[in-house]
Order: sequence, then C-alpha cells, then structure tokens
Amino acid sequence: MEDGSVRTSAPRPAPRHDRPAVAPLAPGAGLWPALAAVYRAQLSRARVARIPLLFVATFQSLGIMILMRGVVDGGPGDEARAVVAGSSVLVVAFVALNLLAQYFGQLRASGGLDHYATLPVPPTAVVLGAAGAYASFTVPGVVVTAVAGAVLYQLPLGGLWVLIAVVPLAGAALAGLGAACGLLAPRQELATLCGQLGMSAALLLGVLPADGLPEAVRWTRDLLPSTYGVEALAATFEPSPSWGSVAADLGVCAVVGVVALAVATWAYRRAAVR
Repeated sequence: MEDGSVRTSAPRPAPRHDRPAVAPLAPGAGLWPALAAVYRAQLSRARVARIPLLFVATFQSLGIMILMRGVVDGGPGDEARAVVAGSSVLVVAFVALNLLAQYFGQLRASGGLDHYATLPVPPTAVVLGAAGAYASFTVPGVVVTAVAGAVLYQLPLGGLWVLIAVVPLAGAALAGLGAACGLLAPRQELATLCGQLGMSAALLLGVLPADGLPEAVRWTRDLLPSTYGVEALAATFEPSPSWGSVAADLGVCAVVGVVALAVATWAYRRAAVR
C-alpha cells in the first residue's frame, strides 16, 4: 500500500478434512437380544423383590381352596374343578396382572420410562421382557397350588401337564392387560386400583362354575382373559377330558395375549414420548 500500512487478511477456515469427524450412532439392538436382556434383568429384579409377594399369592390361593373345601365336595364335580383351576390361575393374576400394573404405573410416575427410552432397545422388547419375567415368576406357585388342590379335592393329577401351556398363555394375556393398565392410567394410584380390581375379578369369577352365575355375570366372566385358562385347566380334571375344548380355550388365551401385549406396546410408546 502507498501509505505504508500493512493489510492483514482474515484467517481462513480450516479445511474440512481437519475437522473432527462425528462418530455414527451405534445401531439399535435386535428384538431377540434386547428381549433376552430385558427378560434376564427383570427376572433378577423380581427374584429379589417379589419372592415375599409370591408366597402371599400362593398362600392366598391355598387358603381359598381350604376355605371352599368346607362347602364343596371332593371328587370330579364342576365345583371342585372350578375351585382348584380358579385358585391356580389366581396366582398368575396376582403377579402378572396386579403387580405388573403397579410396576409400570410406578415406572411411569417416577420417570423410569425415560431410562428405557434412552436405551437402544425396541419398545416391544421392554414390554415382552417385563411381561415374560413376571409370568415366569408365577410358575412355582401355580404348580404348588394345582397339585395341592388336586390332592385336597381328590381330582386326577394326570392332566396337570397342561400347565406348560396354561401358565405362559394366561400369563401373557394377564401380563399384557396389567402392563396396559399401568401405562395408560394417568396416575400411579389408578394403576394400582386397576390391578387390584382385575385380580379381584379373577378371584370372584374364576373359582365358581359358570352354570350357577347370572347371565350378566357370565358375560363379564367371558371378558376376562383368565377365564379361558381356568376353563382349560378345569377340563383336565374331568375323568375323560375333552382335549378339543382345552385346545380351543388355550387358543383364545393366545389370541387375547397377542392383542393385550400389542396394546401394552402401543401404550408404552405413547407414555415414553410424553
């Protein structure tokens, strides 16, 4: 320049290849590995925190059977079969429906859903893993109740192998219903109330034969997912079980379980984004 001043140029931006590269996000976990991880974590948690409640559920069912033994005769009658089958499935209702509704209600109220939302796991894995863990947790209580009830009411034990299908199918239906109640209830107290009402309905309508109930109550009984598990188990106590009816009742349990778990998954997505 003529005036002797020195003109300084602005610093040029660094080349793009000098900028630090942004690391790509890790891919989300697959459904089955995520489901297995959530299932193991929930089963471990339930084993520590829910064992006392499992004893309560089992002793409650055993107490109902002992109480009803004073008014129901032993042998392969409709009343005896209904009491034993209903008391056995009641263990599933207490844990999978009642406790799972409380768990998801508490998880939503405490912000625990935010933790799951940050993990690279599908919502389906969270719901199915928790439901499967709670349903699996009921197996010892159901077996003890069914065997003790069959002995107490002088019913045959040969058909109890059907519990292999009754527990997971009825457990899936009831666990899905419990999870949906816990996730859809606007308050934790309402989730607990829904779980308690569902368990009470399974108790009152599951241990009595349908023939002696009013027509309106029968319709209500048919709406309960646990009813079909009770009917399937009760049919195995007959001298000559109708396995076609057992398969039909288990099929209804399976369909209701798929629908209930799908609703619970939708409810989880809905609650997690709020």
